[in-house]
Amino acid sequence: MVYVLNKQGQPLMPTERHGKVRRMLRDGLAHVVRLVPFTIQLDYSSGKEVQEVSLGIDAGSKHIGVSATTDQRELLSMQVEERDDIVKLIADRREARRTRRNRKTRYRAARFDNRRRNEGWFAPSSENRISAHLRMIKFANSILPVTKTTIEVAQFDSQKIKNDKITGVEYQKGEQLGFWNVREYVLARDRHQCQHCKGKSKDLILNVHHIESRKTGGNAPNNLITLCETCHQAYHRGELKMHFERGGSLRHEAAMSIMRWEVFNRVKKEYANVNMTYGYKTKYVRINNNIRKTHCADAFCISGNFNAERLCWYYGVRLLQRHTRSLHVFKPAKGGKRKNEVAPHWIGKTQLQQYDVVEWNGHKAFISGSTNGRLYLKDIQGNYITTYESGAKKSVNAKQVKFVRRKCGSMVIDVLVKNEMN
Repeated sequence: MVYVLNKQGQPLMPTERHGKVRRMLRDGLAHVVRLVPFTIQLDYSSGKEVQEVSLGIDAGSKHIGVSATTDQRELLSMQVEERDDIVKLIADRREARRTRRNRKTRYRAARFDNRRRNEGWFAPSSENRISAHLRMIKFANSILPVTKTTIEVAQFDSQKIKNDKITGVEYQKGEQLGFWNVREYVLARDRHQCQHCKGKSKDLILNVHHIESRKTGGNAPNNLITLCETCHQAYHRGELKMHFERGGSLRHEAAMSIMRWEVFNRVKKEYANVNMTYGYKTKYVRINNNIRKTHCADAFCISGNFNAERLCWYYGVRLLQRHTRSLHVFKPAKGGKRKNEVAPHWIGKTQLQQYDVVEWNGHKAFISGSTNGRLYLKDIQGNYITTYESGAKKSVNAKQVKFVRRKCGSMVIDVLVKNEMN
């Protein structure tokens, strides 16, 4: 599928007449503006006769499904993997700021927390997810003449998942009702008793312990457990092993509850003819048309053209961190010099940079990083292509790879073959 823009940069209908496209490029009637997806722009004036194109968006907190269809066939299919490192980066930054005065850094005067959050503020992780949805919708509109956009507003009810009989004012009476804070609730829930030794240590001092680290698991009650100070300190010294499993987490459901309407409202402000749908409708269409469930398949059903001919391939997209604000490595070697966090633009003495597409040993891969001019290669799913027998990552000499194309901004895109076609 070759996507076409007119002389003014407005999208036209795509084409599969590759011979005509080659002749136009050869004769100077068009030029290439993007390699993936392959997009050309006409260098002569043309009309703008387009068909009705419906865009379906399967919103999610981890993946986004994108599908653009006409009443006859599917024109675009994408599965987007969102970033999941925002919480970790924020936690690392908070840890660095709290320990700043204990390190050998320049003096910074203390200041009060007098900042105010603007109206409509979202947590950085939620804002990043919202921006990812808007970015993919804008991307689809830049290469296709979209006339209608439908977004699946997945409605999650976190409390109803836990208790399907909850009604009315019971929503206001959560499990922490009547407690001063989360710590008090956890102690009362565990009956003020160490959950490891059950009081055998005779230690009266009780601590609230994170089952998963606070950075990854948060301060939710299902990630906290009561331990006496004896067991708690022994565990952190490595003298004690405990096998506690945290309760069920509804993190992604909560994220969707936060962002679903914001995505719809922002898209509606920017584009015309924006509609919403719900998950149960998508499921009904998918089952009736005997389509295997994937994010691409859900987006195809959301677009509304159920009888259109589906593509046998899709674009796998993985969103990346654009840059880092860290100036130096947070934990340098003991007694060593604090190294710069920002890597050089070019890798070694080559003209390669991170996330460029290269070919090695018959494999097409992305450069994920480098060490002393040697490359680490990953596929679109983020798996290392070159590993040792032990499973550890293995570097490749930069002279052994063949350059294919530059990276696509802050995302990597590759063509993948669908294996869920019916």
